[in-house]
Amino acid sequence: MTTGDDERVARAALTRIGEPGDEAVNGWIDRYGAVETLKALGSDTPLPGASRTRWAGLRQRTHRLDPEADLEAIGALGGRFLCPGDPEWPSQLDDLGDGRPVGLWVRGRASLRLWALRSVAVVGARACTDYGAHVAATLGSSLAARGWTVVSGAAYGVDGAAHNGALVVDGATVGVLACGVDVAYPPGNGPLIRRIGDQGLLVAELPPGDHPTRSRFVLRNRVIAALTRGTVVVEAELRSGSLVTARRALALGRITMGVPGPVTSGLSAGVHQLLRGEGIVVTDAAEIIELVGSIGELAPERRGPMVPRDLLAPEAACVLEALPARGALSTAAVARAAALAEDRALVRLQELQSLGHLERNGDYWQLARHANQHPNR
Repeated sequence: MTTGDDERVARAALTRIGEPGDEAVNGWIDRYGAVETLKALGSDTPLPGASRTRWAGLRQRTHRLDPEADLEAIGALGGRFLCPGDPEWPSQLDDLGDGRPVGLWVRGRASLRLWALRSVAVVGARACTDYGAHVAATLGSSLAARGWTVVSGAAYGVDGAAHNGALVVDGATVGVLACGVDVAYPPGNGPLIRRIGDQGLLVAELPPGDHPTRSRFVLRNRVIAALTRGTVVVEAELRSGSLVTARRALALGRITMGVPGPVTSGLSAGVHQLLRGEGIVVTDAAEIIELVGSIGELAPERRGPMVPRDLLAPEAACVLEALPARGALSTAAVARAAALAEDRALVRLQELQSLGHLERNGDYWQLARHANQHPNR
């Protein structure tokens, strides 16, 4: 059921009062509703579960509240404020329980609920290597080209590369921010964040104008994990916010994946630790989709290049193996080495000669020496 106007305004106000994922605030909303919770904050008497010190701190944030102005601001940006129960609300966020968002400020034209149905989080180190940036961009573009939404945090490094990869192919991408959707953070990614807002979606729990803090970056990761069907970590140190996202995804029952890197790189150590546990190795978009997609969306079978000898019948291959890399053998010697009757060996030797594998010199046979072939082959 769509949220009523009073409830929507109250929830918008509460996004300025509680921190993202505040379980106490969510508990009060579930018990009393957003309107009554907001009214209660006008009193000195704390609601159940709040100490007087914490209650006083929350009440400090009620000064100068203007949720109507916030709603007008998001509307002026072409966005909206989503509440649980709205048609566009992604129901998978409800898996966060009392830690789910009070509401989401969204900027962009697409439907967040529809885009989130086929979405993958691509996260990783901010100070990534060229390898990490290349892998993230390739995954972003390949996933988007196959109709999947690429979700990340719009940060430097892997996040930005994944978003850019999706945008290059005009694909769907969602930036989940730890600040208001009208705030470009980090500042160096300002052009990218504005482009995501124009071509994709920007999502935040914090109202317009709010700025990030260290804790808000960590809390933002739970939304990325819950919103998507799986999380891919490209590069991460042993202590990394990307691993926080991966662990939240695991706890929520989502598919958690990692792209391996050099064992000598500290930026791959966290990913490798994840892969030693419950993480699954992936190397490209096809392998990711096989894990998070529908039945039948299988990655192609991996195999090395086919060489001419792969096409030989088993008996012919056995005869070819009997020939030494250097030197020549008689028909009788080849027959003994291949454990074949001499007439059968002769038939196979002649067949191999016609295919260009062997050369005959009188009564002796040797491997053909092609101009571009290494002597040992």
